[in-house]
Amino acid sequence: MQRSVIRPSPVFLGIVGVAVLGGVLTALANQDDYYTFDGPGALAITGTVLLVLGGWAVSLCLHEFGHAWFAYRGGDKQVYFKGYLTLDPRRYTDPVLSIVLPLLFLLIGAIPLPGGAVWINHHALRSRATQSVVSLAGPLSNLVLGVLIAVVVSAVPMPVGLAAGLSVLALFQVLAFVLNILPIPGLDGWGAIEPWLSYEAQRFGAKVRPWAPLVLFALIIGVPQVGNTIFGWADDLYTTLGGSPLAVVGYDAFKFWNF
Repeated sequence: MQRSVIRPSPVFLGIVGVAVLGGVLTALANQDDYYTFDGPGALAITGTVLLVLGGWAVSLCLHEFGHAWFAYRGGDKQVYFKGYLTLDPRRYTDPVLSIVLPLLFLLIGAIPLPGGAVWINHHALRSRATQSVVSLAGPLSNLVLGVLIAVVVSAVPMPVGLAAGLSVLALFQVLAFVLNILPIPGLDGWGAIEPWLSYEAQRFGAKVRPWAPLVLFALIIGVPQVGNTIFGWADDLYTTLGGSPLAVVGYDAFKFWNF
């Protein structure tokens, strides 16, 4: 059992390799590539995009692994046989919705769309508290990863480009936590409180679960007040956690077409 848990799949290692390649390119980019009137240079853009997208794909795998690991510990042994404890995105129920679509949302709109990939047998979990922990494990993994990246950026001397790319990746992790912790059906925040709600509330949540997150993201994109509020919460939390202001530089390189 332990060998399967601690041994990542080749696909996962390949995703890590993409992130590492992006980090190398950002480190090699000249600092002036990030501070030009015409926008970041090609090397800075390529490195930042690879670093952020690769890092985000890694975090999606860790997010789902967090759900599966705590579900396994909480009584749902089927997650092991489904291969969810191997960090292999091919094992996910729908890799397109869980990996490809979130990457596209991040690249196009800078919105870290939560994935939804592992099927948990909630009836096998030992208690309502366990169900809440399983739901919270995913977004908390994003928060922990964001904090760890922010700490590394602040504590380890590194080129400006690499620090900027890692900082915007950390900011996206914090934003993913804020989005996914909202008590909206279909998101993990709802999953955490659902076991404690009335039967009628649970039925309502089940009915709106398929489209409620889509409505939220439509509001974020289409209603500036909603998007600004949620992004403001994430930015405040990111700053409170000690996140570097270089995230702005990394964001400009990631969304290079804005120039």
